Amino acid sequence: MRTIMLLNAKGGCGKSTLASNLASYYATQGSTVALVDFDPQQSGLEWLKARSENDWEIIGIDGTQTDMLIPKEIDIAIFDAPAGVSGKALTAMVKRAQTIIIPVLPSPIDIRAASHFIRDVLLVGKVSRKQTKIAVVANRVRENTRVYHTLEIFLKSLKIPFITTLRDTQNYIRAEENGLGIFELAPSSVAQDIEQWEPLLNWLLSKRSQPQA
Repeated sequence: MRTIMLLNAKGGCGKSTLASNLASYYATQGSTVALVDFDPQQSGLEWLKARSENDWEIIGIDGTQTDMLIPKEIDIAIFDAPAGVSGKALTAMVKRAQTIIIPVLPSPIDIRAASHFIRDVLLVGKVSRKQTKIAVVANRVRENTRVYHTLEIFLKSLKIPFITTLRDTQNYIRAEENGLGIFELAPSSVAQDIEQWEPLLNWLLSKRSQPQA
């Protein structure tokens, strides 16, 4: 089973949006997908409730339950981690994933918070032993702004992969309202967004994103 986690200590950075869109993508590719929602706000499970029976099937799992189990038939498990996780809770959360994606917003507060958080993640034993791979994504970006260039410089300075930049667009909100991912919308309306996702999807497919044996 492939396990991919969206993780950041700061709330509001787009973890749930990226998690739901990744689940949507893998479902459209014919994989058996579970969206495991560890966030107490249950944004992922609420998104799944908005889906219709005609949409690609995605299994919702409440990760806040102590008896949480992921069915063996799942091909891809997408973990939507809670905000504010640190210390032993961070170590326990990291242990669940083969791959971790950290979305970062273009604001001074988010950049500073991400810097401290990434430092903590790199100290987790499973990451330092390369048993969990991590990468960062710039999220909700307006590229022709000074703060985006600051974010870009920061992300490129890290010793972990900076994979792609996802723009700030109403397409994500429109999809979210209907329990969909952008991969389920009309291709003509989301062509630019799909293009921005391709580096991330290609990285997740590659061996570079998967732990060493």
